[in-house]
Amino acid sequence: MFYVYILKSLKNNKRYVGLTSVLPEERLKQHNSGSNTWSKGNKPFELVYSEEYSDKEYARKREGFLKTGNGRRVLDKLLRNNGGCSSIG
Repeated sequence: MFYVYILKSLKNNKRYVGLTSVLPEERLKQHNSGSNTWSKGNKPFELVYSEEYSDKEYARKREGFLKTGNGRRVLDKLLRNNGGCSSIG
């Protein structure tokens, strides 16, 4: 399985959109341990949204869409309507 996930920085409210083949909760732990330069400067994070896919290419396209202007607006609406962490797919 592949997951598109959204993290929110508790430090500065920035969002991170990512794609992973591990459970989003496990990937969250990696980000919170400062697994890369961007994560180190923006941690701690919380997982606010995830979607599960069996097709990697479809998941990659969804991740790319959520990083566009239209995708950010869709994500804003999803997060407002769901009131926090959710998972679909």
